[in-house]
Amino acid sequence: MMFNTLYARLAAVLVVIFLAIGISYVFITTTLVDRYLQELSQHFNRDLARHIVADRNLVAEGRMNEKALKSTFSAYMDINPSIEIYLLDLQGNILSFSADPGKVKRKRVDLSPIQAFLRNEGYPILGDDPRSHDRMKAFSVTPVPSPETPEGYLYVVLQGEQYEDAEQLVFESYVSRLSAWAIAGSLGFGLIAGLLLFYYLTRRLQHLSRGMEQFQESNFTHHRPQMVKPSANPDEIERLGATFDRMAEHILAQLQELKGQDKLRRELVAQVSHDLRTPLAVLHGYLETMRMKEGQLDGVTRQEHLDIALRQSGHLKRMVEELFELAHLEARDTQPKPEACAVGELLSDMLQKFQLRAGQAGIRLLMEPPRQLPMAEADIALTERVLDNLIGNAIEHTPEGGEVSLTVTAGEGVLTITVADSGGGIPADDLPHLFEPFYRGGEQRGDRRHAGLGLAIARRIVDLQGGEIWAENRENGGARFCFTLPRV
Repeated sequence: MMFNTLYARLAAVLVVIFLAIGISYVFITTTLVDRYLQELSQHFNRDLARHIVADRNLVAEGRMNEKALKSTFSAYMDINPSIEIYLLDLQGNILSFSADPGKVKRKRVDLSPIQAFLRNEGYPILGDDPRSHDRMKAFSVTPVPSPETPEGYLYVVLQGEQYEDAEQLVFESYVSRLSAWAIAGSLGFGLIAGLLLFYYLTRRLQHLSRGMEQFQESNFTHHRPQMVKPSANPDEIERLGATFDRMAEHILAQLQELKGQDKLRRELVAQVSHDLRTPLAVLHGYLETMRMKEGQLDGVTRQEHLDIALRQSGHLKRMVEELFELAHLEARDTQPKPEACAVGELLSDMLQKFQLRAGQAGIRLLMEPPRQLPMAEADIALTERVLDNLIGNAIEHTPEGGEVSLTVTAGEGVLTITVADSGGGIPADDLPHLFEPFYRGGEQRGDRRHAGLGLAIARRIVDLQGGEIWAENRENGGARFCFTLPRV
């Protein structure tokens, strides 16, 4: 539970990084300083061993002066206790030394560093420390009694035991502790600054996370916008918040739409049940009458009953077909296949298709000669279905002697097709609901034989093709239905 937040994990990582930096800094600094001091000491004391031999007269008549050597050991123990002097033979064996005998652990010193030192190969060159089996130290060395006739080496360890003791005291001194506190303070300040920065950066993520959790706890019904005042140059967190806001708004809109569709489906079921019940009852009643009075009905009455039954069955057939068509369109099972379409030619074909029906009703069916128009991008079969409904409705609601006209105009990016009639117009209360399923408007707009699905189907088809459809009354009487199609 301790590390269940992003801030806690980032803080833990930051602490580990700063600890690693501090340890690495101390280790590297200590190593570099030690190496620097060794190089500096060896550089300044490069000829110390040779000066000791010359100043203390350790060589007499070409041989080592044992008495002077012992005197040198004693003197340098007092004069410069930081060094230790060893006399080696040509094989590196320790013959004599100035250090405490109980602390010398080696009997022999490796000659490779000594030879490298005599060749001036570069500093620091570390040699064996006789007081340790594995420690290496800076040194000065010279052949004795002379480089020309060497019989051994005077080997001077520059940082002896007393030097190490003094170094330890200095390390534990006030200055060293102050330096340690300075390093610790710097790292601590950097750590605190980093934690505050991480808190500032993760605070907005925590706010966004709480907003998401609240949205989930509300069962995705209530959302409080996260990015109320977006900045001009949003960062990743702001963009994430804005994306979440858009997603939540889209979810809320979809939920509202689903609720509306659910309500519409319930109303649809109720309306379908009502509309199906009437023609079924009429059909059943006439068929039952014909069966019960089979021998009593004359030919004319029997034919009337059959005609009524056929009309009711045809009404049922059309209603069921329209229901299935609307259901397919709403479920997006039917998708338009747009192609380049010459709207003028399509309207001419529809004019020929309805010419006979309009003539039988005593209605003039007209079309304004279309000008040179661009092509529309539409599904021809679905567009014909829309025109079938609009032209059929216009003929049905136009009195004898009236007219129905078809026009098409070009606009910005669209073509607008209009079907206008000279009937009684549309009541103002009906206009907002014309394209709702099962809405038929006032009784003057038609009889109860129509299911009220044609305009709903037309609207859905136009929507699928990226257009708009609307209805309005004409100033000189009659109604006008218009829909748009995208231009190629």
